[in-house]
Amino acid sequence: MTEAMKPVELTVVDTNTAAWDLFPVAYIGANLEHVPLMSDPETGMMILKMVYRAGFTNPWHSHPCAHGVYVLDGTLSTHQGRYPAGSFVWFPEGGIMEHGATQEEDCTFLFITNKPFDIHFVGDEADPAAPTV
Repeated sequence: MTEAMKPVELTVVDTNTAAWDLFPVAYIGANLEHVPLMSDPETGMMILKMVYRAGFTNPWHSHPCAHGVYVLDGTLSTHQGRYPAGSFVWFPEGGIMEHGATQEEDCTFLFITNKPFDIHFVGDEADPAAPTV
């Protein structure tokens, strides 16, 4: 076998036994639970397994990256509707949005970004869309 034909090394995470880490969202005082699955240092793209607990909503915000949410369990509640397990929801870069779990149940999902992640809440002085005085 030539070097060009060498099998790639796989990244494997058993998400059933992996420890959940906290993903702090300081502006709203939340610590979201997540399992890091993969990140690409060259592009900033990342994939996380996350959970929104029942009743949690990530209020109006924007991201400098596009991201997708693949619902594994529960229902994702957004400003545009509710999406049950098996749904894939793509959030374009730059627009404002809100999303979270329903009041009744947790929502577990895969969170996928296309480049480095950041979050800016509407009304936060760090929001690049905030008016300057």
